[in-house]
Amino acid sequence: MPTVSPKPDHLRRLSNIQARLVQRAGLFSRVRRYFDEHGFIHVETPVRIAAPAPEEFIEAPHSGTRFLRCSPELEMKRLVCAGYEKIYQIGPCFRQDEFGSRHREEFTMLEWYETGADYLRLMDFTAAMINSVLDLPVEKITVDEAYRKYAGISAQDAMTQDIFDEVMVEKVEPRLGRNGMTFLMDYPASRASLARLKADDPSVAERWELYINGLELANAYSELTDAAVQRERFAAERAARAASGMAEYPEALEFLESLECGMPECAGCALGLDRLVMVCTQANDIGEVTFPAAR
Repeated sequence: MPTVSPKPDHLRRLSNIQARLVQRAGLFSRVRRYFDEHGFIHVETPVRIAAPAPEEFIEAPHSGTRFLRCSPELEMKRLVCAGYEKIYQIGPCFRQDEFGSRHREEFTMLEWYETGADYLRLMDFTAAMINSVLDLPVEKITVDEAYRKYAGISAQDAMTQDIFDEVMVEKVEPRLGRNGMTFLMDYPASRASLARLKADDPSVAERWELYINGLELANAYSELTDAAVQRERFAAERAARAASGMAEYPEALEFLESLECGMPECAGCALGLDRLVMVCTQANDIGEVTFPAAR
């Protein structure tokens, strides 16, 4: 009778997370069905890209002469510029040197865009989508309200004192989504990312993030469609990256050219599906709902 070797740790771990991976597969199927039923088209864009969006705190891993995408954002927006009205994508994304109970260098992103929508419409759609797999009350709170409520300081004062991120991580985020899902909305203009500013209050951007149990799940905004402003923001981000010693990216020419041809009013959202699985399965570590990272 052949000798059977004892299971190595990596196989035992796969056995231990089997139930959650089965739940993960079911969740993915329900999410796809929800988008399909609401008239969205599933698209696929390249994982290896020539030029990531320059972001001050996110580093895209190199892949030969190209980069592994941190998000399919720029490529999906090119599809919007080409006339695609309602699109979504589920696929792998990558961020260098991110590893912890809530982070992996490789993770699964759900991202979608809808023309004619703004961040408020997207908020309602997202809440309904989440509640198609969970049943949670919804809270909406502005960034300034959250800072005043949980930290005793205005968002603007936190920006002026250069403690905005510190206060967010230590005092605000842990309090969000404790009794359901919380949409943290209207970020300071300096944290607009690729969002447009509010017409009636340009000090804030039409952007929100979604939290459940203190865990950030999604980031969304009414999209910036002005190519000239987008070039200015990219230039500022590249300067900030250079000052921090981060990698220099090529300019995202095809994305900027697409904007210059005209991008319709739209809104987009990126949601971490691994984290949504964590919430649905009450997992404490992202490693409990994903294939184990390579040693």
